[in-house]
Amino acid sequence: MRHIPVLLDEVAEVLAPQQGDVVVDGTFGAGGYTARLLATPVAHVHAIDRDPEAIAAGADLVAAHPGRLTLHQAPFSELAQIASEEVAAPIDAIVLDIGVSSMQLDQAERGFSFQKDGPLDMRMSLDGPSAADLVNTLDAATLARLLFVYGEEKKSRRIAAAIVARRAAKPFTRTSDLAALVAEVAPPLPRHRGGSDRHPATRTFQALRIAVNDELGELVQALVAAEQVLRPGGRLAVVTFHSLEDRIVKRFLRARSSSRPRGSRHMPEAAAPEASFQSVNSSGIKPGEREVKANPRARSATLRHAVRTSAAPHPVDLGTVGQTLGLPRLSL
Repeated sequence: MRHIPVLLDEVAEVLAPQQGDVVVDGTFGAGGYTARLLATPVAHVHAIDRDPEAIAAGADLVAAHPGRLTLHQAPFSELAQIASEEVAAPIDAIVLDIGVSSMQLDQAERGFSFQKDGPLDMRMSLDGPSAADLVNTLDAATLARLLFVYGEEKKSRRIAAAIVARRAAKPFTRTSDLAALVAEVAPPLPRHRGGSDRHPATRTFQALRIAVNDELGELVQALVAAEQVLRPGGRLAVVTFHSLEDRIVKRFLRARSSSRPRGSRHMPEAAAPEASFQSVNSSGIKPGEREVKANPRARSATLRHAVRTSAAPHPVDLGTVGQTLGLPRLSL
């Protein structure tokens, strides 16, 4: 199954591609957003993806648009570095589609899905510690916190205890093995609107995937980078798929769209940086019923977008920014 880009029309509308624009697609995937952008008069699209398989699969799209598309194999947290070293013009628009792609979910050998038996991997970049490494080495308390924080799993302690007890006899190496164990100790999750009960391992797999790929930390860095590289009037569009991601994006745009002074009853007010973004739709844009029916994976998506002002970027301290945005940090 090829990846179906979510909220494609809405993303194209808020990016408003113009003649001669330079646009960054920070999550290339199967090239859905990029292909739509290349069908407009934009001058060049720089597409980023940390997955080497996605970059390799994009070769045909590059060949079909000579001189208009450049692919970069990198995490989108390196957006600012790519812009400074490899983009020879101001950036007019950026789109980020956060999360895992349909290709990754549907390829059993990538180990992202509990619905397909495969190695317990989940690495988007195909390097570094895998999900199996975390499941088989973390102590019960750390594993439970990971499941609770990144998966919002209420049965995290029960699941972690069961994992640690079982792995002593046989380490986990397959997705189906882990999913079966979680199903033994946790009830099905509440169903989506109009759908069936969700598998008990849904949140466990989400938590492991986020941890393996540092998805929330990457998101914070990408948002900060977008602020640095977008020209005044440049457009930012971010599509999220669960509450942890959406909360970070919403808080970032809210903070960057405000120039209110900071202070408390104990300390005098400090001058705040000028607003670097104008947030356009504070409630976000959701897919319509027709899109959800055609692509059930779109049901949890939210699009948030903003326009870059002429103000200087806010001071960058990723630790402070992450704390302000509620970025959960775990010592793994």
